[in-house]
Amino acid sequence: MDDKLIKRLESAVARLEALSGGYGAGEVGGDDAAAMDPSIIAFGDLISEYVGKAMSAAEKIGGKVFDVSKIVEEAFSVQKELLIKIKQTQKPDIAGLVEFLKPLNEVIAKANALTEGKRPDFFFHLKSASDSLSALAWIAYTGKDCGMSMPIAHVEESWQMAEFYNNKILVEFRNKDANHVEWAKALKELFVPGLRDYVKSHYPLGPVWSATGKTTASAPPKVSKAGGPAPPPPPPATLFSSETPQPSSSRPKEGMAAVFQEISSGKPVTSGLRKVTDDMKAKNRVDKTGIVSAGDKEGRTISPSFSKTGPPKLELQMGRKWVVENQIGKKNLVIDECDAKQSVYVFGCKDSVLHIQGKVNNITVDKCTKMGVVFTDVVAACEIVNCSGVEVQCQGSAPTISVDNTAGCQLYLSKDSLETSITTAKSSEVNVLVPASGPDSDWAEHALPQQYVHVYKDGHFVTTPVSHSGG
Repeated sequence: MDDKLIKRLESAVARLEALSGGYGAGEVGGDDAAAMDPSIIAFGDLISEYVGKAMSAAEKIGGKVFDVSKIVEEAFSVQKELLIKIKQTQKPDIAGLVEFLKPLNEVIAKANALTEGKRPDFFFHLKSASDSLSALAWIAYTGKDCGMSMPIAHVEESWQMAEFYNNKILVEFRNKDANHVEWAKALKELFVPGLRDYVKSHYPLGPVWSATGKTTASAPPKVSKAGGPAPPPPPPATLFSSETPQPSSSRPKEGMAAVFQEISSGKPVTSGLRKVTDDMKAKNRVDKTGIVSAGDKEGRTISPSFSKTGPPKLELQMGRKWVVENQIGKKNLVIDECDAKQSVYVFGCKDSVLHIQGKVNNITVDKCTKMGVVFTDVVAACEIVNCSGVEVQCQGSAPTISVDNTAGCQLYLSKDSLETSITTAKSSEVNVLVPASGPDSDWAEHALPQQYVHVYKDGHFVTTPVSHSGG
């Protein structure tokens, strides 16, 4: 019996040695050996099960939904090819990594292109799919100092960006077309739990590059004036942020994190994600006296088009208050460096989406139109005032949500926020959507009453809401 066990172990070791020998560059059968690695086989299973389910639903819908689903399928296929190459390639520098990931970048850009221009049919489907593909950037994680969240967290955070649009599909087609609901659910399952669990099982600390494989070609480093190697030349503006590294630990994401943040916007840097640099934060500014310098005056007079509404802002003032003002048509506004002592004030924004990634003390949305706000946790309250057509999604908890003088408000509550106290005043068309029972159930929509009956009884008025059919 022991002899049989020893022979089985020897056989297993021989197979592992054969596989590891195939990872070197230039060896015959290297691709085949890498493709037989358990992690690659598991990724193939992920594609077959989860991507296959999304494609099956997309075929029933057809049109642009099928087109973007084909791009999702292509992106996962490209990532599988890159995972195989990683097992045969030494870890590159940033410039080499950019070149290595170029095929994946190009596929993601194709998905973003479908959402551009005049608002296309099935816009929510296209945005959900294109935004979700930023989750594939987990493959660019190179360590804790690379400016990215760890792979598992990155996949989850990326899906949260896409889920805002995915939820809209579930609500819109819940009672209209089961195929669209099936597609939206399949897309979510592809990333959570599908891709997330795959990364958790095989690459929780990022991809494992070969120690002896071939190297990735990159431009030779240039010597800076300080004597050290200068950073590689910037790629096209649609991929990289043009910001230079900052010494603070709270600097904007750089390297490959910046690559995929810009890709997810699908637009040039100047119209994509707005990131806050250290010098923009009030706590680091030298002009704390409030005196406006001549340079500031010049800057303000250059753009007279902002004379009525004011310039767009996304900045932290005095270290305590995030101000987001006059943002028009910006779908990827992000605040990801916040804490529970800070507040967020959103004013005068239109046709934009803001993601608040972290716990804050208070959120106020004031005089906004067609504005979406997605937040995690709030300590005190989320207030919606003087707005029209806003959508607010709580992914964590919020003790209080108040809606005042607002026409058209959709509130999405998570399972952790079902005990939220909702106060409404002078508002109409306020709908609250909560997760229905069961892990795969649709959202349950509840319309809050806006009409009341007041009856004088026993010396005082008794007020009751008017019931609505179907409510």
